[in-house]
Amino acid sequence: MGHTLAEKILAAKCDQDEVYPGEFINARVDVALASELSGVLAIEEFEKIKGARVREPEKVVFVMDHFTPAKDIKSAQIVKRCRDFARKHGIRFYDVGRAGIQHVLLPEQGIVVPGDLVAGADSHTCTYGFLGAFGTGIGSTDAAAAMALGEVWLKVPESIKFVYHGRPPKWVGGKDLILHTIGDIGVAGARYQAMEFTGEAVPHLSMASRFSMANMAIEAGAMAGLFAADEVTRAFVRQRGDREGLYFESDPDAEYAAVYEYDVTQMEPFIAAPFLPSNVKPVSELAGLEIDQVVIGMCTNGNLADLRAAAEVLKGRKIHPHVRAVIVPGTQKVYLDALREGLIEIFVDANCSVTTPTCGPCLGGHMGVLAEGERCVSTSNRNFHGRMGHIESEVYLANPYVAAASAITGVITSPDEVMN
Repeated sequence: MGHTLAEKILAAKCDQDEVYPGEFINARVDVALASELSGVLAIEEFEKIKGARVREPEKVVFVMDHFTPAKDIKSAQIVKRCRDFARKHGIRFYDVGRAGIQHVLLPEQGIVVPGDLVAGADSHTCTYGFLGAFGTGIGSTDAAAAMALGEVWLKVPESIKFVYHGRPPKWVGGKDLILHTIGDIGVAGARYQAMEFTGEAVPHLSMASRFSMANMAIEAGAMAGLFAADEVTRAFVRQRGDREGLYFESDPDAEYAAVYEYDVTQMEPFIAAPFLPSNVKPVSELAGLEIDQVVIGMCTNGNLADLRAAAEVLKGRKIHPHVRAVIVPGTQKVYLDALREGLIEIFVDANCSVTTPTCGPCLGGHMGVLAEGERCVSTSNRNFHGRMGHIESEVYLANPYVAAASAITGVITSPDEVMN
């Protein structure tokens, strides 16, 4: 019997020829990751281990991104705790002005490459599957153990295969494919399983589109979301570092828990309406709904290609006078590249606000919190009750084209309505 992509990566990380779903393994970690919120908890657990030391400091990364720049004294104290720990143990530490959002930053810096195992104390660590790496979220206690031992204990997941046929039409990208998929299988449809994305549509998806799909695998309950690394991946990796990584692909006779197939050729952009990422509807069904705010960027759609998409729609136009729009580049490099390309000028001319890279608006932390009764179109990944602010606010998840078009009209809008 052949093996899936997830099984092959995990087998390599525990020096076994093969592993099987349901098997418990201790796997070597290539990157152990935490933000300030999860990092401070991991530090507390780590310091309970008598005589503990960070086993491989070069493999541990702390990225300050959730409440940074520090929004209050409490968040400043948390970041200081993480900063002091990083200095003491010699681990990599990324702070305001030198970093960005962790999941955009690590691939950009060449820290994660194909075939890696990334254990991150953040649920969206599944993002690294866009590179052909196995990324999975872990608790802060497990993060402490990973720092001390250099490995993580986990159960090998079953895999579900998703086959996307055809070529996506204009305005449709990875965000739409994953929203449609989550709408089909539900928020628990891949619980503790690996979602493997395949099909003839994949070569037509940019790395940013693959990023969005892997990022939102957790919204279907998945342990990981995976693309087999290809030549597009190889070109991406070579531009960002010296490590090539390991390129795995599933065997033709690999066994899957389920297989889903979708024709993407007739798709239109999709939106996840409140209050679940699975409450998915075509943009045409929600067109005309009044909104108060638009947020474009953050981790799910914070890559340069995502900002280019938004700028394509916003160029030469103004956002609606009743709408505020916040643009959040994924990293400092994305911000600088967007500046050099003239994208920031387009956003400012359109009356958008452009912020420092931060997770702030996504989790209702700062830089875009919603008031009671307000509606927001966001390119982020979650739209639960109170996710971006008041418990009675609403978040609609969409791709950057839709978000930009909606900012211009003041209502949920297909980009076709603005661009034609």
